Amino acid sequence: MPKTVLLTLGRLPKALELARALHQAGARVIVADPFGLHVCRASRCVAKSIRVPAPNTNPAAYLNALEAIVRQEGVDIVVPVSEEALHAASLAGRLPARALLYGPPQQKLARLHDKLAFNRAADLIGLTVPETHEGQSPAALALAAAQDYIVKPAHGCSGIGVSLRRKGDPLTPADRQPGMLVQARLPGRHISSFSVTRNGEVLATALYQGRIYSGTVSVSFEQVDDCPAAASWIRRFAEAEAYTGFISFDFIEDAQGVPRAIECNPRLTSGVHFLDPGGLAQAVLNLPEARPIAMRPVRAFQEGHTALLEVYGALFRPREFFRRLKAFLTSEDVLFRLNDPLPFFLFTPMSWPVLRQALFDKVSLGEAATRDITWVPSEDRAGAHFDSEVRHVAAVPGT
Repeated sequence: MPKTVLLTLGRLPKALELARALHQAGARVIVADPFGLHVCRASRCVAKSIRVPAPNTNPAAYLNALEAIVRQEGVDIVVPVSEEALHAASLAGRLPARALLYGPPQQKLARLHDKLAFNRAADLIGLTVPETHEGQSPAALALAAAQDYIVKPAHGCSGIGVSLRRKGDPLTPADRQPGMLVQARLPGRHISSFSVTRNGEVLATALYQGRIYSGTVSVSFEQVDDCPAAASWIRRFAEAEAYTGFISFDFIEDAQGVPRAIECNPRLTSGVHFLDPGGLAQAVLNLPEARPIAMRPVRAFQEGHTALLEVYGALFRPREFFRRLKAFLTSEDVLFRLNDPLPFFLFTPMSWPVLRQALFDKVSLGEAATRDITWVPSEDRAGAHFDSEVRHVAAVPGT
């Protein structure tokens, strides 16, 4: 009997990629999203779209709605997609016996989502990471005085709240608030990754780099195959964590080819587009039997609507315009499929909830797409002392 899969977000192209892969493998796909309109709603690969409360507004109602969907629709597997994953992970223990929650428990997700806790965990394994400190610590002041640095929130996403600073620039009172981090700014190539893992075994890793950016978000990206050290870094981390599920990293690779992980995203990212759909679906529908996942024979992908706007945005900078135009013309669109064309053609109206916020609230597209689903821990971070208290603990297999 075909399995029913619930995706807990439908507004992003990566969710559509997963929905298509699962549908192609014979699964019935349901999507839950706080937005009434989203790109997955237009897809023939989605059997039903259901609007749910926003987890940032009413987390209890959000979880109740997801649980009700699971029970009413006979869901076999719940798959968190993006920033809502930390909220959805609270479903553990609330689902009927037949239903599986895909991915690690919330405690592990939260630890890896926290940029400082992740930094300390990787460092204790012996993996390369940049120097990072709480903004309110003396070590942060010393770092800011010694070299170029970055200020970022410990639980940020989509580049929101990230500020690039020069050596000697003073830390502001806002930089020194609880939950803010100061990290060494590293020169080098920015490489992103996406991996699917099973109890510490890496079934697939896609390494890629941006070609066209909208703010800090890459909307055109190409596969990278000349950084084996990053793939090795990921294997070591996944094994130490006995990690199961989707996990992604951002690296800065220096001139000697050494990658340093600047943050971890324990969720889907755009790298999912590089994976073979059949293998991806198998890793979700029957993870114990899943085999290593092949890469698709495509070197570059893009979200064409946004990438084209960025091409036009460089119209009066000829060199940059033609660079972006070349990237645009040599990338495959992540939305357009001949057998499922409506998500491409209806992308703009289906993205109205995001566009409306960007237009009228004057926020970036990245913030508009995630502000209602982002996760920040409820405990008061003012008393946390990550430098002395965060420790790496390898997960027990099967947890």
